[in-house]
Amino acid sequence: SLPGAEETTTYGQPCFKVNGRPFVNTGRVDGAIVTRAPDEERDLLIGARPDAYFVTPHYEGWEAVLVRLDAVDEDELAGRLEDSWEFMADKKPARRRARKGV
Repeated sequence: SLPGAEETTTYGQPCFKVNGRPFVNTGRVDGAIVTRAPDEERDLLIGARPDAYFVTPHYEGWEAVLVRLDAVDEDELAGRLEDSWEFMADKKPARRRARKGV
């Protein structure tokens, strides 16, 4: 229901993108998803709810925050997904790389 959202893959894993950029995807941690957030928002989420929000070394330096699905209810998860979508929808569309021979 988020305008411009498309279900696709990134690095062979399921994700949702807007403007060609992932705003939610499966991560490297079982039971968690990766969402996008500016650094300040990520830090506030982790500070307020370290049981639910976290970052692994793989995602350090990225505007991303992981969400433990068993630690948030449906409403909180919906809000996090909407915030992630809005953050990425406000960014310029991803540039597509031209494929050789296409």
